[in-house]
Amino acid sequence: MKNNLTNQLKNYTVLYVENEDLIRNSIANTLKYYFKEVYEAINGEDAYDLYLEYKPDLIISDIQMPKKNGIKMVEEIRVLDKDTLILITTAYSSEEYLLQLINLHINHYIIKPVNSNNLLEGIIKAFGDKLDKKLYFTPSLYFDMKIYKLFYKGIEVLLRKRDIDFLLLLHKNKNQILTYALIEENLWKDTSMSASALKTFIKEFRKRIPIDIISNIYQIGYKCKNL
Repeated sequence: MKNNLTNQLKNYTVLYVENEDLIRNSIANTLKYYFKEVYEAINGEDAYDLYLEYKPDLIISDIQMPKKNGIKMVEEIRVLDKDTLILITTAYSSEEYLLQLINLHINHYIIKPVNSNNLLEGIIKAFGDKLDKKLYFTPSLYFDMKIYKLFYKGIEVLLRKRDIDFLLLLHKNKNQILTYALIEENLWKDTSMSASALKTFIKEFRKRIPIDIISNIYQIGYKCKNL
């Protein structure tokens, strides 16, 4: 199986800027799973100093922060550097902020709340063509992250959104068991997942995928087959 995206990200460093401790600690722990090195800052002023010292490959930053906000920090960085990848997390979707971000050559932005799924998706989009966007399950079955589609022998396999979410979650946890609790947290989100609903979903998922890529781990969850 070819290198997946997480293996590729291990070659890069990231600076994460967020003033809320709970959010920063949670997201930073997720980033440590993906990146070679993760630097943390609680405001734009500290982040700018860390940028000068470490020159990270990617900067992920909130906008509203004390001392120096994210936009001011990015403005100062862009005076020196037009190439460092920058991903903004924000609770704002107004035209005023979006225009500022575009003018500062931001690579991508994520509307809060940030979770493991939209974080990884945002990182991949920020890296653009720097990463191989194909997640391989077998040599002939792969998911193209660039266009968010699954292919088997070069032919697109039509999937629903929940199918895609499950597929990506399965790949992310391919070396361990994907538990029922983790599936419910990521696929059912604010609603409860019944045993019958999951059983129906898995049955339909298997029908849509041309190769059986999952194993049932009795009373625990599922695991990606080593095909």
